[in-house]
Amino acid sequence: MSPVADVRMARCAMTPALLGKKIGMTRVYDEAGKVVPVTVVQAGPCAVTQVKTQESDGYFAVQIGFDEIKPKFSTFPLIGHCGKSGISPRKYFHEIRLKEATSLAAGATVNASIFDGVQFVDVIGTSKGKGFAGVMKRHHFGGQPASHGTERKHRSPGSIASRATWRGQCGKPKAGMRMAGHMGMDQVTTRNHPLVSIDAEKNLLLIKGTLPGPNGSVLFVRKSITAKPKAIVEAAPKAEKAEKPAAKAEKPEKKGK
Repeated sequence: MSPVADVRMARCAMTPALLGKKIGMTRVYDEAGKVVPVTVVQAGPCAVTQVKTQESDGYFAVQIGFDEIKPKFSTFPLIGHCGKSGISPRKYFHEIRLKEATSLAAGATVNASIFDGVQFVDVIGTSKGKGFAGVMKRHHFGGQPASHGTERKHRSPGSIASRATWRGQCGKPKAGMRMAGHMGMDQVTTRNHPLVSIDAEKNLLLIKGTLPGPNGSVLFVRKSITAKPKAIVEAAPKAEKAEKPAAKAEKPEKKGK
């Protein structure tokens, strides 16, 4: 069985990222006493199921697994894949690309403490499914006029005009035409969420704002790519105000000619 790596080694060996489960929303109070709405995410613990290198796979990456399950609920390929790392089968997997080689070994465990020092995170999840929806709900169309001859067509999309693939030859609508259809159940990435607090013992992350998906859905949380975290600088003591310069001497009056 592969040795379990220390979490401290994981911090410097892998990009801060974990698979987790959305628990729900609550609120906390900041230092100023203001209410901050947060989403509670159970991040990990995740097991390292595979380590990819430049020599073996052509790039550096770490594959993590989340949510341990019984072998009877898994498949033989996944059971064998996890067995190479000396761990039981996992339900969810995700690969994290790296720029350099990592010192992590297959079978290592990574928990929420990997996010120590991270100020902002990106969250990837699957949005809630809404079923078949019309254009007013799906694409925010304004609908038809509410009076002046409109009968039973108030929420219709209207004419699609010449939005055919080959005008004059084919009546098939052009790809990308906004029409009624299935809404939701799409992969959604929300960026630059402030990471309010971390509970390493319970593997909980408190992330400001709403996150995609219903409670109980699986999320991928990573260190933000585009955010520019503010450096924490201690307030320097204010310099004493300089003394005001002495008033200028009055100019002598000009003598008459």
